[in-house]
Amino acid sequence: METVLLVVHLILAILLIVAVLMQRSEGGGLGIGGGGGGGGNIGGFMSVRGTANFLTRATAVLAACFMMTSITLAILAGNRGTSDSILDRAGTTETQNQEPKEGQVPLSR
Repeated sequence: METVLLVVHLILAILLIVAVLMQRSEGGGLGIGGGGGGGGNIGGFMSVRGTANFLTRATAVLAACFMMTSITLAILAGNRGTSDSILDRAGTTETQNQEPKEGQVPLSR
């Protein structure tokens, strides 16, 4: 479950970046071209104002989902009792099972 949640978290991060970069800094919405009288727009949905509202709402929803997955991943990582760090595992299995060779100082157990 943690892996699936991590993949969803990464996808949300990419979508959030795209949503933020598509917005104009002055609230013009979809900084890619635009303009025109809007002959084909249905009810002003994809007009400058409609696009800005859509992108603002999409950014807010993506940010909320991103925060929820962040908190969930932090809780899941905190509830895990053992550490999966490679550094923690390296010193316990191989070096403690071996007897010290001549000239080496024995490790404390």
